[in-house]
Formats: sequence, C-alpha cells, structure tokens
Amino acid sequence: MKLTTLDYIIIAAFFVVSISIGLIASRRAGKSFSEYFLAGGKMPWWMLGLSMVATTFAADTPNFVANVVRTQGVSGNWMWWSFLLTGLLTVFVYARLWKRSGVLTDLEFYEIRYSGRPAGFLRGFRAIYLGVVFNCLVMANVTLAGIKLGGILLGWSPLQTVLLAGTVTVAYTLMGGLRGVILTDCFQFVLAMVGAIAAAVVVCDLPEVGGFANLLVHENVAGKLSLLPDFSDTNALIPLLVIPLAVQWWSSWYPGSEPGGGGYVAQRMLGARSELDATTATLLFQVAHYAIRPWPWIIVAFASLVVFPDLQSISEAFPNIDPKIVKDDLAYPAMLTFLPSGLLGIVIASLMAAFMSTISTQLNWGSSYIAHDFYRRFVAPDASEKTLVTVGRVSTVGLMVIAGLVALTLESAMDGFSILLQIGAGTGLIYILRWFWWRINAFTEIAGMVVSFVVAMFFRFGYPMLGWERPEDWQQLLIGVFVTTIAWLLVTYLSPVTDLVVLKDFYRRIRPGGSGWRPIRDALAEEGAELDSGESITAGIRAMVAATFMTYALLFGTGYLLYGQWASFAVSLFVAIAGGITLVRCWPSLKISHS
Repeated sequence: MKLTTLDYIIIAAFFVVSISIGLIASRRAGKSFSEYFLAGGKMPWWMLGLSMVATTFAADTPNFVANVVRTQGVSGNWMWWSFLLTGLLTVFVYARLWKRSGVLTDLEFYEIRYSGRPAGFLRGFRAIYLGVVFNCLVMANVTLAGIKLGGILLGWSPLQTVLLAGTVTVAYTLMGGLRGVILTDCFQFVLAMVGAIAAAVVVCDLPEVGGFANLLVHENVAGKLSLLPDFSDTNALIPLLVIPLAVQWWSSWYPGSEPGGGGYVAQRMLGARSELDATTATLLFQVAHYAIRPWPWIIVAFASLVVFPDLQSISEAFPNIDPKIVKDDLAYPAMLTFLPSGLLGIVIASLMAAFMSTISTQLNWGSSYIAHDFYRRFVAPDASEKTLVTVGRVSTVGLMVIAGLVALTLESAMDGFSILLQIGAGTGLIYILRWFWWRINAFTEIAGMVVSFVVAMFFRFGYPMLGWERPEDWQQLLIGVFVTTIAWLLVTYLSPVTDLVVLKDFYRRIRPGGSGWRPIRDALAEEGAELDSGESITAGIRAMVAATFMTYALLFGTGYLLYGQWASFAVSLFVAIAGGITLVRCWPSLKISHS
C-alpha cells in the first residue's frame, strides 16, 4: 500500500489545524492553574460532551472492538457496554455533586471528605498511582494501537510511531492546556466519525465481501451477529452478560467509567460553567459513546472475518509486522489498507485524531494531579500559578515518555483492559458510597486500593510461580471483588471515623441525600443549622433507569436496522421513545442548578 500526494496533503492539513487550535488556546492557557487544567471552569456542555466522547474514541478502541467481535461476537461487547450503568449513575447522581464541590481536581476531594494525615496520604499517593502508573498504562495501550496502525498503514517501526505521534500530541497539549484539548477534541471527533463510517462503507463493497447483505450471511459472520449471548450456553452467558451487568459495572474502577465519576470525566465536569452543563455534558457523552459510535467498528470487524479469517492470514498479508503483535486486534488496521487514495488519508487522519484526543486528555489530566495534588500539596505549597503550569508541562513530557516505553512491551489491546479491570476490582462501591455514607473514611479507600492491587498481582504473577492454573478472567474479577469488599468493610468499622468538623463541612457544601448522613444531619440540626432535604437519590435513580433503557434501545435499534430485522427495530424504537419521554418527565425532580 502506498499513500499518494493527496493522502499526505490531508494528513498534513489535519496536523496544521490541530496545532493551530493549540496555538489559539495558548493565549489564555498559561495564566493560571484553573485556566490551564480546567479551562477556567466556563466551558459549555456540548463542547465538554464531545470532548469526552472524543477522548474515549481512542486509537485502540476500534482495534479492541474488532478483537472482541472476531473472538466472541457482537455480544462480547457487553464487557464494556455494561459500563453505561456506571456512566448514567454519574450523570444523574454525581455530576452536580462534583460541580458543587468546587475542587480543582477530583483528588482534592479527599481532603474535603476525609481528615488528618490519612487523607493527605491518600491524595498524594493516588496522584502518583493514578496520574502516573494507571495513566501511563492506559496511554501505553492507546500507543500500542498507534504502533499497529503506523506499522500497517505507514510502514513505521514501533519506535518511529511513538516518537512522531507522541511529539505532535505533546506539542499542542503543552500549548493549549485543557481548553486547547477540548477545542481540538471537537474537531477531531467529527473527523474520527467521518473516517470510521467511510471505512465501514468501503470495506463492505470489497469484492471479497460482496456488499453488506452478503456480509451478514457469510459463514464466518453469521454466528457473530447476536447482540446477546446464547442464554443456553452458560460458559458464554456468565462472563459476557451476567458478570458485567450484575457485578462489573459497580465494582470495578476503570478509566472513563469510574463509579461515582472521577478522572478526566470529573475534570470535564469541574470545567463546566454550571451544574446543568456538567449534567448534560455527561449525558451527551454516554448516549454518543454507547448508542451512536460502535457500529462502524463492528461492521469493519465483520468484514475482516471474511478477508482475514484467522491470524495466519494477517501474518501472511503483512510479513514485515512483528509476529508477537499479530493478534485479532490487528484486523481493523489491516482492513484499512483497502481504502482508496484520498479516503485513506482521511481515515489515517481520523485515527490520528482518535489517538491524539485520548493521549492529550490523559496527559493534561495526569499532569494536573502531579502539579496540584502532589507538587503544590507536598513540595511547594506557596508555588505561583505560573510555576504550577510549568510543573504540569514538564510532567506532560515525562508521562508521554513513560507511556511510550511501556507501549513497546505490550502485545494486544485486551491486555491492558484485563489488567485495569482486575486491579480496580472491588473498589468501585467505595467511590459510589463515599458521597452518601458518612462512615466511609480514608482508611477504607487505602484498604480497597491495596487489597485489590495485591489480589490482581497474585493472579497475574503468583499463580504462574506456584504452578497453578489461573482462573478465568470473570472468576478472577468475582474473587477480587469479594476479597476486596470484605477487607475494606472490616477496615471501615475498625478504623477511626473522620473528624466530625470535616463531615459537617462536607455535608453543608455537598448536601447529599439519603439516610447515610443522618447522624451528621442530626448533629447539625442540634446546632440550629438550617438544612434542606439534600439530594433526591431516588429521583436520580429513576432518571438513570429511563436513560438506560433509552440508550440501550438506541444501540440495539441501530443494529436491528442494519440487520434488516424490522420487528425488533420497531420494538427498540418504541422503548427508546418511551425511555426518552420518561426521562423528560423525571428531569424537573432532579432540581439541577443552572449556576
């Protein structure tokens, strides 16, 4: 495959636009920490929503979906579709709480919710643990996808891809801060969707495929179409549907789908100009992420099963690719080699956009932790705003270097996903309950974090060292959730409670509802404090359920429309409309502030 002059012009134009946006945003970015890392807290909902969607449209996402479809069928995507429940819980319960908190990063939350040295330790440790270790693992997974794309589409070596793509991304991230990242994300998301849809249309018309109708009845594809696993096959049903919907979504911490909100999603909510903007931005993100975006990738994965039915066929077609990275996730970039001139340039630019939007967000978010929650909190409390921005920029470069080095050691997009899920197993419930149960304390989170990590490392390294057969991934998840949850519950009841003054201040600021704060509410009432009724948790849950049915129905309806299954499409459309109407009726009861 050879790129033409037209392809190179399109790719060059993409880089010019991206860098130009960074330059424009740089005029304001360096003024203060808030400007650089939160865009001044004045961003509108639609920009924030598109930015979150662009961030989760990583270069590794199409590869990951292709891997899942090829090995487990469409129903295998429930391992990440289940996180819609987490996301909608954030939309209708936690988004306005985060905005109301007034913190500059979600880690600052620890010292308004907990007290003493444990709170400070937790904030500082997680600044490094999440901002560097977890963050670099996520970026390494995305960079691995970039390596595979660069190797197949451009003939680049892994080192060339890491150096070239990383340098450009770091450059505009350094200049524009979060505002530059968000503005660039909006442009890049549109380009990424155009490229994904165009690629799906073209591969269906390949002679080997013979059109979309023929694709659906091909022997390699027909058994992969179902949106739900076979209910009579418990070996598939349990890991693909039961565990994700019953356990995984609330129990596991995963970047972008943190129970209770957090990470770069919290950063976007904190950058919103109002509670309403924070809520609607995250709703737009969830609907677009799950209902709109997956199908172009799934279609390309179907076509790959016809053109490249197994790994050997991929290896034979691309003999110069390192054999150790020839996995099913390589099928997606392999299919793109069939695109015509011009469109190939657009698709390559769109995949570069997907890569850059994710990496730039992770860099800006991770460096905010290092600058604010580690450097200012523990090293230089009196650091000026400009110094903090400088520390953030230096950290940005360092994070990219570490992520690039780690990426050179990975082999498959599934590797990082499985590792992250297991490390976070059992901690999710803490992040959900800490807003609504006063007894959760800093020791709770420390215990959950440590135990879940130890269990994950034991499964990954202890089992092979002892010569034991490692359990299935879903079994590891269940064991990790059980052990971790028991551990942090015991620690919660055995450890000292959070200082009462801190708990009272937190309640006044956040106004959480439910019975979990009754002792604190009663203590404030005895002091004569004027208290409102707090958040309506039940109203938020009702809205969440309605939006869940609406979004899943849109996801299923799109699939049934493509499959030509008209009765199922009609049912899905009815459910989507009913869910939307119910959500509109629930909205006033949420009492979301416009300021």
